Amino acid sequence: MKSCFRVLLVLFFLASTAFCDQTFPKPDWKELPDPVASPYAEQGGEVCVYIGPSPKSLNYYLENSSIAAHVFSGLYESLLSMSSRNLEYEPHLASKWSISDDKKTFTFWIDKRAKWSDGKPVTAQDVKWTFDAIMNPANKTGVHKVSLSRFESPEVLDDHTIRFTAKEVHWKNLLSIGTFDILPKHAYENLDFNKINFELPVVSGPYEIGELTENVSLTLERRRDWWNNDAVNVQGVNNFDTIRLRFYGESENAFEAFKKGLIDIIGVNTARTWVKETEGQQFADNWIIKQKIQNYRPVGFQGFAMNMRRPPFDDVSVRKAMAHLINREKMNAAIMYNQYFLHKSYFEDLYSPDNPCPNQPYDFNKDKARKLLADSGWKVNPKTGFLEKNGKPLTVKFLTRDSTAERFLAIYEQDLKDVGIQMVIDKKDWAAWMKDMDDFNYEITWAAWGAALFKDPEGMWASSEADRPSGNNITGFKNAKVDELIEMQKSIFSVEERHEICRKIDQLVYEQCPYVLLWNIDYTRLLYWNKFGTPDTVLTKYGDDSSAESYWWLDPYSVADLKDAMEQKLPLPPKPLSVVFDEVFVDPVMDKPKN
Repeated sequence: MKSCFRVLLVLFFLASTAFCDQTFPKPDWKELPDPVASPYAEQGGEVCVYIGPSPKSLNYYLENSSIAAHVFSGLYESLLSMSSRNLEYEPHLASKWSISDDKKTFTFWIDKRAKWSDGKPVTAQDVKWTFDAIMNPANKTGVHKVSLSRFESPEVLDDHTIRFTAKEVHWKNLLSIGTFDILPKHAYENLDFNKINFELPVVSGPYEIGELTENVSLTLERRRDWWNNDAVNVQGVNNFDTIRLRFYGESENAFEAFKKGLIDIIGVNTARTWVKETEGQQFADNWIIKQKIQNYRPVGFQGFAMNMRRPPFDDVSVRKAMAHLINREKMNAAIMYNQYFLHKSYFEDLYSPDNPCPNQPYDFNKDKARKLLADSGWKVNPKTGFLEKNGKPLTVKFLTRDSTAERFLAIYEQDLKDVGIQMVIDKKDWAAWMKDMDDFNYEITWAAWGAALFKDPEGMWASSEADRPSGNNITGFKNAKVDELIEMQKSIFSVEERHEICRKIDQLVYEQCPYVLLWNIDYTRLLYWNKFGTPDTVLTKYGDDSSAESYWWLDPYSVADLKDAMEQKLPLPPKPLSVVFDEVFVDPVMDKPKN
């Protein structure tokens, strides 16, 4: 399952005005092997990974979550894919495509070899039906409507040719229509789209659903009859016969299962686990490998999202006070072993030492918080010790879904209480949390976001997205100046010019403080049992730990060595603790081997 390409397809677009009035691929185009995939990879076996809590749906169009996206990426395919070598578009369901002079008409020719798992051909009617289903107002497809709304409903020219017409020129247009997943019309057209959740029997991708045990696990089974199995650029990829995705509501429970051997690979999201709980014979003798992977994965952001649609967070002074009341330095030192950098931007990777971020951090300062609150009319009731305004106390309800947050919230709660703010913790499971988020039924919550190499600020920061259910603008952010800048960047094909506009947007958003920004890292922390073959780079250029499912393989010699080592209590040879992509990557086609 090339789940890392979900990241590429959803997030990246290499814009170029040279693409206009041309047909792709060029006549001299030829397939090249994937530069990350190992020629030594073997197919077969099973890998078990922790994916997160049990989802409420596997239909990515209905559940806007990384879990659903992860599963969907193995089941369904898009018209185009993207090269892991240079981020240029490659044929996928479409064998070729063209773009008109005015950059508004896009025509795709579907590969006549492409077939659904039931043997029926993939057709232009499937593409049109999927587009129309996403755009149907009755369907709860949320954020997926955003980019496709820039197009008219596509025109079917024949069974294998479809044409899209854009309402406006936008640098993201080809990405939008080239990379949304196509569903089989004949399998789903007579169903209620909003009820297509776990039954996904007809697929076109390299994997299909095997067993689903609610709240326990899901298996994906490799399709030996996948129509694209013989393509040059998928050799050494999609190696596991079975991918078992284990569900745990708490990451701590998943880590305990990992140490018992119930999970093979796990990404580590907590510093305490990484620093203090990777000790003992399993780690010392290299039965379990611990690696820090540095590649080009863009840096997102995380923070406490505040619902600006309702009091008290409709007041920017209250939001800024909340930011001044979190002791990030203390939390980083006391709980996270100083493993993280502290956020001061929503677009961290758009800044550098040569182009530093001008945003001034919201420092931990109770006096500043008190002044902001007082200026906004909040006064301490001497009888209760809590702030009040118009006879109502300043009480905030924190919606959480993970017990690992409790250590941080305990510190935050005490500092809020010290200035007169009462915080109530409302803990729910993943499904209930997602429903509340979709319905904007929350006051403040912890949210983490991935990032794009090339930024599109519309979905998260446009006023038009503030009231879209299941969208990304979860805080309800609205700002006229930001809207103007978002409109401005739509027709700009220069990446650098767009990034400069995003830096301006970042500074405007930062001033309005929709999130209490927290912290992050710029690498991937990975643990795995020492029984796999991996590429030299371990992960892909832009991928996270999920790319292991696509590029690793079960190595029979390593499996035997691990079994013997554990039985005889012997060490295995170590692997590098740190892997830097650029230091080990060699493109077998474009680069000469290093001496």
